[in-house]
Amino acid sequence: MAIDQTIGMQSIQFQNSPYIISSASVVGPKEGEGPLGEYFDLVAPDAGLGEQTWEQAESTMQKEALQTAMEKAKLTLPQIRYLFGGDLLAQLIATSFGNGETNIPLFGLYGACSTCGESLALAAMIVAGGYADYAAALTSSHFGSAEKEFRFPLGYGNQRPLSATWTVTGSGAFILSAQKSHVRVCGVTPGRIVDMGVKDNMNMGACMAPAACDTIYQNFMDFNRQPQDYDRIVTGDLGTIGQKLLIQLLKEKGFDISQQHMDCGIEVYDAEKQDTHAGGSGCGCSAVVLAALILPKLRQGVWKRVLFVPTGALLSKVSFNEGRSIPGIAHAVVLEHC
Repeated sequence: MAIDQTIGMQSIQFQNSPYIISSASVVGPKEGEGPLGEYFDLVAPDAGLGEQTWEQAESTMQKEALQTAMEKAKLTLPQIRYLFGGDLLAQLIATSFGNGETNIPLFGLYGACSTCGESLALAAMIVAGGYADYAAALTSSHFGSAEKEFRFPLGYGNQRPLSATWTVTGSGAFILSAQKSHVRVCGVTPGRIVDMGVKDNMNMGACMAPAACDTIYQNFMDFNRQPQDYDRIVTGDLGTIGQKLLIQLLKEKGFDISQQHMDCGIEVYDAEKQDTHAGGSGCGCSAVVLAALILPKLRQGVWKRVLFVPTGALLSKVSFNEGRSIPGIAHAVVLEHC
């Protein structure tokens, strides 16, 4: 008889929690110059990574991240049953070209900058369900490819308002298994689409904060928890503007997360020295901060329980140019030291 692992309105609490047995982060030079530079596995000497296009460079980052994570776990490609991966580009070209030669069955995902949370949640579910001994979650973003995809090619030299964030050039890879490790995925709260009518594609924090609020609030409700039940509540890439909005929105619902909250987009850069305005963003933002900073803190027991909430603005250049709003989504993953 199947065991019901659902809890509350939209969450899952695993009876047999899967573990994150290894992780890896690959970043560009700007990220390497930031506050977390020494913690990344590989810092590329240039953002092109020796490739002819930004898109090819992003694919190369994914290859390097997955290979590094597998080496840490002492695994080979045939042992990875399924790969959950995605990026910001149309038709997921960074992921498809980056992993075409692996021969791993691929679930291609588009959750915008929430893709790290989405891929981790689905990989955890498939391992917890007994459908794979090993599954990989992988994502990436690149400043050059993202600007070309959604805004302006870099050659335009367009000005960026202070509300804008800087897309992280980076890739994060994670291997999940039933094999015990020091970090387990105890549950997930998949997010809903939340659209508050924001139309400013240079203010992603405002687009995503309501979705982050919705998911975090639902996680508290479903698991019957308070902010202090988590050592950290970590959003993906709200930046400084989105952080203020999120804290205020949750206060209106009766929860003050100001003491527990941190944001990967704020952590990854030194905003003043590196001129990144509101902070970092992109699929790679939460992924590389999770691999380089959050998971090591959990493995060491510095943090016992973390709510990891990558946030995504479902921005389309087609719908945006047609005057539509930019919906947001956020997926929460409960991580615990063990």
